This record gives sequence, structure tokens and C-alpha cells, in this order.
Amino acid sequence: MVGHHNDVPYHVLEHQYGYSAGRGQTTEPTYSGNMIIHGDNLLALKALMPMYEGRIKCIYIDPPYNTGNENWVYNDNVNDPHIKKWLGEVVGKEGEDLSRHDKWLCMMYPRLVLMKKLLSEDGAIFISIGDAEDAQLRKICDEIFGVSCFVANIAWQKTYSPRNDKKGLPTETEHLYVYGKNPNWMPNKLERTEEMDSKYKNPDNDIALWRSDNPCAPNANTHQTMVYAIQHPFTGELLYPYTSACWRYQQADMLNHMNGWCEYELRDINDAERRAEICGVSPSEVREGIKAIMLKEPLEISQAKAKAVYERGQWPKFYFTKGGLGGIARKTYLTNVEGKLATNFWPYAEVGHTDEAKKEIKTIFEGKCPFETPKPTRLLKRIIDIATEEDSIILDCFAGSGTTGHAVLMENRQKPESQRKFIMIDIMDYAETIAAERMRRAISGYPYKGKKEEEIYSKNLTAKNILKAGEFLKEAEAVSIEKASEYTRVSKPKIADNCLKVIGTKVYEDKMEGLGGAFDYYELGAPLFKADGNLNEEVGTDKIREYIYYAETRQPLLHQQDNEEEYLLDEYNRAGYYFYYQADKPTTLSYETLANIVKSKHEMYIIYADRCLLDEKFMGERHIVFRKIPRDIKRF
Repeated sequence: MVGHHNDVPYHVLEHQYGYSAGRGQTTEPTYSGNMIIHGDNLLALKALMPMYEGRIKCIYIDPPYNTGNENWVYNDNVNDPHIKKWLGEVVGKEGEDLSRHDKWLCMMYPRLVLMKKLLSEDGAIFISIGDAEDAQLRKICDEIFGVSCFVANIAWQKTYSPRNDKKGLPTETEHLYVYGKNPNWMPNKLERTEEMDSKYKNPDNDIALWRSDNPCAPNANTHQTMVYAIQHPFTGELLYPYTSACWRYQQADMLNHMNGWCEYELRDINDAERRAEICGVSPSEVREGIKAIMLKEPLEISQAKAKAVYERGQWPKFYFTKGGLGGIARKTYLTNVEGKLATNFWPYAEVGHTDEAKKEIKTIFEGKCPFETPKPTRLLKRIIDIATEEDSIILDCFAGSGTTGHAVLMENRQKPESQRKFIMIDIMDYAETIAAERMRRAISGYPYKGKKEEEIYSKNLTAKNILKAGEFLKEAEAVSIEKASEYTRVSKPKIADNCLKVIGTKVYEDKMEGLGGAFDYYELGAPLFKADGNLNEEVGTDKIREYIYYAETRQPLLHQQDNEEEYLLDEYNRAGYYFYYQADKPTTLSYETLANIVKSKHEMYIIYADRCLLDEKFMGERHIVFRKIPRDIKRF
């Protein structure tokens, strides 16, 4: 099982059609970089290796949860007798097949190994899973990716209301495991919300919005030079950091900030006992020679100057609260703060829930729900936001209903600078009928029939105003009559969430605007090698060239074939790679053909041909390495 991915045969991908906004479906490729592949994802992942090893920034998968109430089909054609003992073609209910957990692991292990190879060095994988295989998934991911690469077990709140139709503890969350390709993977910050920004005000007409922050920092004992008194310019009081804390900045910086109110100076006030108390040490252990920041002029003069600054506005970074009479606080400007940190709990209010996902897909497919367990696009958008950059590639090899591709299209539409790409794979026929169809509709738009509910009256019912309930009811009924013409339907006044509410509903038919973009649809094609080990020439020379160059260099073949040097694949690490191949006859590397094949200078030449007539000494002097077709073609 551990090395099974090495035995998986390499298949090519056969382009079926392209689809793009405006042009619709065509036989020509769109070259958009977006791919949908129909076929066993184990073979498809192997087929992606020549072009995408080490290039995928983010992988999201939603594999079978193996609950015992589902049928999942993956035939890996393994020959290992230990795996054959466990692995069947169809895994069903636990009562029918007691080895289903072993089979699930055997299905997942080689796929995860290939996914790790496809990840970029700064990439990460996100895996949705339920409780049935939670522990098993954690173990094999620790083994494949490494314990040090574990990032989080995110709890996604998949429901918006607890279920009361189940015995025991109803399940409200699902697992979302995150592993980095390497240790210390860091997510991007999330965009700040309006609620977060609402805490920032500008009462002093400063250059930017700001909020009050702590002027102190911990660890007074180890930062005794930052523990001292500051004299209040309005009251003359001596202000110190609280116990075990120190001022946040060095004394020279604090003096500079205080001089923004009036003139200050450093002065020894013999306060060792007070400073020792704050630092948690004895007076004999406190740092000597620490002076206080004191008013330079009499209190009345300093007070007048500070008052003028307060009334003028644009107070210094360290200011005085309560109209100038309170303690010291620090300004933190909105322009200097970063986004929101993602945590390991994702509530449905932020990333959606299962009912929302079903409503989304029903909207796209005109009221039908062709897929039982879709994920909400908001969940995938959260993953994309924290795990990708503008030009990243996102892979989903258990594509299902195509939510990942839809989320990428939405991201690209909402952020003009985004050029993200998706690759989706699924073994089932709904790769075409659901995932690809969803992409077509998302790209070009689709008829949309829906409803929107709005609260047109809402009044909190509290202990204080409950006696006015009759008055509120009359108000609600009046609003119902007044707004009736603006809505398709207006509810009667009702009590919900301790509020008296009237709900207005608008029902409308429209067309959802397309997101734009494009994709190419592929079927899993023939294997590159026949059973006898010879090349399968039906796959085409281009696919063979891509494979050989990747097998030699582990790099994608991006070089376009040149008529002047048609057998050159490309140069890598100062070595030229040549594939001297003709489908209708064997090729011979001779002194004559060498001159026709090689037109460029390289430090080394790796040349594939059927036969070689060159002398070994000649080849050694000119750094030529001969590879025989197909014997010496590497397998991966």
C-alpha cells in the first residue's frame, strides 16, 4: 500500500471540449488553465504529474466519509496480495463488509502520496471528513505529510440549528484537516469585517481612524528601564504602569510622545520602592538611575498647553482618557492593522452550512438538487482566501458537484487581479452532467427564480416594554398594510427571537449574471506504455515528449517544438534533452544523424533513439548520453 503509487500506470489526458464565456462550447482548447477530468482520480493524479508536480498551491478534497450508508467505487487494479485481501471494488454497509475501514485507507493512501507530490513547497491540503474515518485520516496524514506539518483540525459548523430527530448527541460540526507541504505553513489573513472596523473612531480629527489600546506591555521584571512615572499634564498625578507591566515603548520614545502635549524632562524622583513593587522585586534589586518623565514647567502652564492641544485635536499617540482627566491610553490606527486571523472554528454564519449549499445548487439547476452532499461556496472561498495567491492553482480530485471550481470563478470575478485556476477530477459520470454543467452555467449565467425575505418591522420585547405589546401590535399591523404593495407577500405580525416581527417576501424571476471564465474538459486516456513495455504510439508524440522530459528532469515541458531543431525537448541544468523518435520507423543515432539532430550547444546531451552507432569514447569526450527507446525511458 505504501508504495502503490509507484505501480500506477501513467495515462494521458484526452481533451474533449473547451467552454468559455461568449463562445460557449468548442472542440478547441481554451488554454485557460482550468480543467475538469473524468476518470479515476488515482490515474488522473498520476497523469497530472508531468505538468503540475510541485505547482499546486492548494488542494481541497471531500472524499467518501465511509459512514456505512454510502457506496463508493474505486478500483485501483492493485496486485499486492495484502491489498487485494482488503480492497474490493464496491465498499458498502459495515454489516456487509467488516473490512471497509481497511479498504478506505487503501483507497486514500496512494492518492494522498501523489497529492503531496503535486503540492508546491509553500502549499497546503484541506481535507473534509466525518467522524467515521477521522482518526484513521489523521494517522495516515501524519505518516505521509509528517506530524510537524499538521496545521489544524478545523471544526466547520455545518448546521444552523441543532437536530432533534436523533438519539445521543446530534452532530453540528465536521472535521476539516489542514496539512502544509512543509512545517510552519502560515495562512493568509482574512479581510477585515465592517464590525471589526466599526471599533475605530476619530474623535480628535486625526489623520486616520483609530481605537484605544493598552499603553503597557507585560514582563516588567525583565524590562525595568521601561518602568517609570509619567506626570499627568492636567492633574499633576504620577502615572505608572500596572503591576508586572512596563510602558510599551522605550523612555526616549515616550518622552517624545509626551512632549506633544507640553514640555517634559527626565528627572530623578527617588521612586525605587514604587518601581520595585511594579516589577515584583525588592527595592535593592530594582534598576538604579531610572528617571521619571516630569513636567518641565509649572502645572498651570503645562495644563493650559495640554488643554489647547486637546481642544485643537490630533492628539499625540499616547493620550489621556475621560476628557483629558483619565489615565494614559495608546492609539492604534486602522491603517496599521492587518486582517482577521482564521481560527480552528468556522461558524456557519461566516462560511455557510449544508442547507445553504443545497439551496445554491438548486438555484443553479432550476429547483433540482442533483447532488446529495454539496459544500457551500463560502466554505471553499474561505479556503481559497487563506491558502492561495492571485495566480495559484487549486486542485480538487473528489470534485462532486463542482463547488471548488465555482468558488474559484467567483473569486476571480470579485477580485479583478485574481487569475486563480482550478483542476477538478471525479470518477463518476456527474463530472460532466453536474460539475461541468455547473461550470457552464456559472460562466454564462442561468435563469434564477427565487425569493428574498426582509424584516419590515421588528421590536424587541423586554421586561420594561412588555406592557406596550398592544401598542406594538397595532404598529406592526399598520406597517403590514402600508408595505403590502411593495412585496409579493407580507406576513402577519409574529413573535420570533423575543421580537415582534413582520416579514416581507419578494418572489422574482431573473437571470443570474455569468461569472465569465473558461475551462477544458478531459477524459482519462490510454496508458503511455503497452503491456509488453513498448510505447503506445496511439497517445501521440506530444504526450510522449512531455512524459520523457518530466521523467528526466521532473519539470514540465513548456518549450514549443521548433522546426529547426524538432527533436529537442528543452534544456535543463545546462543539459540538452533530445527525443529522436519517428512513429513509422526506428531511429539510429549515428555521426550523420547527430549533426542533423543537435543544432544547439549544451554542456551535456541526453539523446533518446532506437539504436546508437556512436563510439563510447566519442560520446564521453562530447558528454553525450544515449537512452534507448523504450527500454531506458524512466517510469514514475
